[in-house]
Amino acid sequence: MSLTHLNARGEAHMVDVADKPESRREASASGRITMLPDTLALIAEGGLPKGDVLATARIAGIQAAKRTHELIPLCHALALSKVAIDFALNEVESCVEVTATCRLNGRTGVEMEALTAVSVACLTLYDMCKAVDNGMVIDAIRLDTKTGGKSGSYHRGGGIGETADMTVVTGAEGPIVTGQGHDGQVAVGSRCDIASPCIRVKCLAELRERLGIGELSVPLSDLARHDVGGLKVALKALDPRLAGLDEGRVLCAVNQVMAGDHTPITDDDEVAFFPPVTGG
Repeated sequence: MSLTHLNARGEAHMVDVADKPESRREASASGRITMLPDTLALIAEGGLPKGDVLATARIAGIQAAKRTHELIPLCHALALSKVAIDFALNEVESCVEVTATCRLNGRTGVEMEALTAVSVACLTLYDMCKAVDNGMVIDAIRLDTKTGGKSGSYHRGGGIGETADMTVVTGAEGPIVTGQGHDGQVAVGSRCDIASPCIRVKCLAELRERLGIGELSVPLSDLARHDVGGLKVALKALDPRLAGLDEGRVLCAVNQVMAGDHTPITDDDEVAFFPPVTGG
């Protein structure tokens, strides 16, 4: 077996993928950051001074995946069709477990994008929490699965999410809050599994606590117009508490990309509302 990033003279070079056929490629990677139990509790409660730790780490991971070619010299710039960052708060081992999934239709794989997303998400968790815990440890960053391409599929097995006693906090593929929350509040509606086309809505962090609503599904037919502004109108009609979406500076993301009132939405989109976060 030869290393594709070395030429016949042993020099590093970028692999020419122009003649490769396009195929659907996906990769998932995972890692974790171990911390003091009190630090993990602060993350779960949203009690850290820099704001919503997981929301910030999710955005950082997504941005890192899209810019992997700027960090890893011989990676190609890829037009990713999906980046999802998920978190699991593992109270038994006092750590946050991070998974990233990247996907595209293209000529080269997305393993490095998934690994970079996990790495930067973990680094962001460290940055957000270092004021209270300098002893955190980042480790176990690894590729879990890949599909597509000439080399076929790979599956490590025993990945993140199979450990008991976890609170799973997911991205595009799953709920932030389901059923009863830790404060006994019940999320309105269900996931986007109703028969008719619908929009998945999530309220995150302090906004979720203030409104008492975590996640709900809104039929697309309830929207007078198919954009974020039209969704807000439908949400206010659905539940008076959601008038709070216009109180203060509430941010919005559609499918984990920052959005405004005029951003279009369609069936099975995920729309998240959340308070601003601070870094530094």
